[in-house]
Amino acid sequence: MASVTLEGVRKIYEERGRPYVAVHDFDVAVADGEFLVLVGPSGCGKSTTLRMIAGLESVSAGTIRIGERVVNDVPARDRDIAMVFQNYALYPHMTVYQNLAFALRMRRVPKADIDARVRTAADLLELGALLDRRPRQLSGGQRQRVAVGRAIVRQPQVFLFDEPLSNLDAKLRVQMRRDIAALRRRLGTTTIYVTHDQVEAMTLGDRIVVMRDGHVQQVDTPLALYRRPANTFVATFLGTPPMNLVRGMRAPDGPPAFQAEQPGFRLPLGTIALPAGQRVTLGVRPEDLRLGAASGSGVSARVQEIEPLGNETLVSLDASGVPLTARIDGAATLERGATVTISVAPEALHWFDGERETRLPS
Repeated sequence: MASVTLEGVRKIYEERGRPYVAVHDFDVAVADGEFLVLVGPSGCGKSTTLRMIAGLESVSAGTIRIGERVVNDVPARDRDIAMVFQNYALYPHMTVYQNLAFALRMRRVPKADIDARVRTAADLLELGALLDRRPRQLSGGQRQRVAVGRAIVRQPQVFLFDEPLSNLDAKLRVQMRRDIAALRRRLGTTTIYVTHDQVEAMTLGDRIVVMRDGHVQQVDTPLALYRRPANTFVATFLGTPPMNLVRGMRAPDGPPAFQAEQPGFRLPLGTIALPAGQRVTLGVRPEDLRLGAASGSGVSARVQEIEPLGNETLVSLDASGVPLTARIDGAATLERGATVTISVAPEALHWFDGERETRLPS
């Protein structure tokens, strides 16, 4: 196992004769044995970053280290990493055993060692009964486990996963996510995992790197990202449904309060100190909105849509022209078109600069 360090890493492509920066000054240190997840929307640079670590893309600027060794100019085959792709890329004419053993045979590993490694990986991934089958005889989840097993048998210093669950259906994704988490705990190998799925990121990662347009937005633990997002992009990217955002300013009159751009939406400021007239964006997680019977206090809202999900219900609201989503208990009863009062605890409010969209100290 080994640490992985990226310092000022950039990737620049030529696009119609002009430079295009796909990854900007990426800095992160992945500890030995850590599981780091790169997450973001399509085109954010996460897979490009992973491919530079793997040696499949050249580095335009900056330094990549695996352990203490700078690997910028080291060929992919000599970096002692193993990569699992979105596409299983199994050899169709080979059995599961032969697919697992192939890379070791190419490296001229002794046959006894190959057999021991293959069977150990097969046991870890519950593939023992499938070793004589060919890929066409396997389900999607089984094929992906073979692809993971092919990486395990190499016993690399670092595992790299590039959206390995994207081709699976929802149920298989959940199972494979659990399998990867359990496997990681048993092996303890340094792992860098790329996904666009926030649930995978939140459930698998020791830390998460959130990316957008080639820039790192925030690096932190899953709960820290959720509870204290650095900007409005992170706030809305992590969490389903996403955080409610309302643009406005400190009310110019009366007790300290937030006044939305739409008249009629006003909430107490809580402990944050804002100059009068400062433009801000208020953030509230759907689960932090409290709905009560219509009264003279709080913010009045009309129920637009109700989405029962069993243990919880999502409620779409119109609060004086401000669209909001609330997550409430599944046993609660509401009717479409009803008028309710919204309240929220001051400590559950998130405040962002209205222009830069960055988090304000509170």
